Amino acid sequence: MKPTIRKVVDNDMCVGCGACAVATRGAIEMRRGRHGFYVAELAHAADDVLAAASRVCPFAHEAADEDAIAARVIEDMPFSDPRLGKYLSIHAGRVAADAYLNDSSSGGMTSWLAGRLLEEGLVDGVIHVGRGDDELFSYSVSRSLDEIRTRRKSAYYSTSFAAAVEAIRGDGLRYAFIGVPCFVRAARLACLEDPALARQLRYFIGLVCGHLKSAAFAEFLAWQCGVAPDEVKAVDFRVKAPGRDAGRYDFAVQRKGASDWITRPTFTLQGGNWGHGMFQLNACNYCDDIFAETADVVFGDAWLPEYRADWRGTNIALTRNATIARLLAEGRQRGELVLDALAPERAAESQGGNFRHRREGLAVRLADDRRAGRWVPLKRVAPGSVPLGRRRKALVRQRRAISEASHRLFAEARAAASLEQFVAAVQPLVARYDRLNGPGLLARLRARLRRLLRPGAKH
Repeated sequence: MKPTIRKVVDNDMCVGCGACAVATRGAIEMRRGRHGFYVAELAHAADDVLAAASRVCPFAHEAADEDAIAARVIEDMPFSDPRLGKYLSIHAGRVAADAYLNDSSSGGMTSWLAGRLLEEGLVDGVIHVGRGDDELFSYSVSRSLDEIRTRRKSAYYSTSFAAAVEAIRGDGLRYAFIGVPCFVRAARLACLEDPALARQLRYFIGLVCGHLKSAAFAEFLAWQCGVAPDEVKAVDFRVKAPGRDAGRYDFAVQRKGASDWITRPTFTLQGGNWGHGMFQLNACNYCDDIFAETADVVFGDAWLPEYRADWRGTNIALTRNATIARLLAEGRQRGELVLDALAPERAAESQGGNFRHRREGLAVRLADDRRAGRWVPLKRVAPGSVPLGRRRKALVRQRRAISEASHRLFAEARAAASLEQFVAAVQPLVARYDRLNGPGLLARLRARLRRLLRPGAKH
């Protein structure tokens, strides 16, 4: 069988993680394409190189899936859930200090734990995404608490960990790796292929992920704030707004040559609705891992009513490692963390939309692709295995249509230096999605009937 990483790249399913570059010692390179996301360059790779790359590619057939990896790298856990994977404990929580929370995207627990691993001497550095030098965001290595704190906050931006991992390879030091589920899986696969690298990457911290965005996402939001793509110096995707629902955060952009920030509520900007899937990487249409099932711990947003009301933000924290569970417990005892035990059902509920997209929607997309004769990666969700109504299937397909079109339409609008061109072209696609996502005809008729039957209603 030919190495299937070629199928991954040829079918636009490369997520740009960089594991193939790590596994092949740079024989494969990562390049950011015209649509603003990283893709593996395979044009001159020999078959043996491609074979090695396929074993670590999170979408290639040769790579072990999440269940197989977890069986090898996660210790026996007392609990397991088909939605969450194996686990030791689940909490909703945040860092107790409000001053620390202000500069965190959510509850601040990801950077807090990274710092504790460093302070405890369990690692010598942390490999994670932060503000870049040549790009808005990139993978970097932090070796101090100040560096970790400087590079915290969410980065909805395409990155690759290849250069960062190569920079630490063979230096004899130990690291924690932070990434979204497919990146953690890819890094785990690279470690399974290379025991020396596994001795360096000691802890894996996962981030719950709705989907990855191309660089165009940041540029589009900034453009709506009056800053053209080529003028963007820096962005902040999650500026907290006191008094608002935690999910109603702001977006901020800084123009080159300026020191001030322009801030707008994200929900007032087109593209800010995560459900539309604008600028989503196509690879994310083929992912079924929400809670980073191969990570030692995973953090996400506690999108539950009792926590959304707190504008400071609250994390979901699910542990699969006894040392990390101990650090969290000690943090609570010292008053550094506020933690509430959480049932697995509530953890899954906090990511309800994510599960609908990555489990129910995946079954639809795989079935559609099979019927169209397209190659698809092997997934734990079987094509067509989830029964959905016609309207729901149409919604899944429309989100995919928005994602696909947004990359091409934005590149054209960017070349034409016309924000209005993109908005006019993408708006009909978004409007159809919103109609499908609203109440159906029967629901609207029932609501109208209830209004008419109310005492005192005018007929």
